[in-house]
Amino acid sequence: MSNNNAKFLYYRFCLIDWMQFNEASGVPSLNARTIESITIKTPLPEEQEAIAAVLSDMDAEIAALEQRRTKTRDIKQGMMQELLTGRTRLV
Repeated sequence: MSNNNAKFLYYRFCLIDWMQFNEASGVPSLNARTIESITIKTPLPEEQEAIAAVLSDMDAEIAALEQRRTKTRDIKQGMMQELLTGRTRLV
């Protein structure tokens, strides 16, 4: 496991349906033995690094788009408030 890229493993672990390994009927839980029994196929370290880089770039792009959407939504909200209060008029 020492040759694995940490970011790649993070993205890979996000794909696992951890609920299928749930061992409790109330609060979901896992024990160390169950976690150790899970096998994960991983590509070569170079490929892991490339995959992790692409996924990290995609996450950054998504975050930037979400920030832009929020800013646009805030501007729209402000403009609508200006129109509704009469501070701004359309000609």
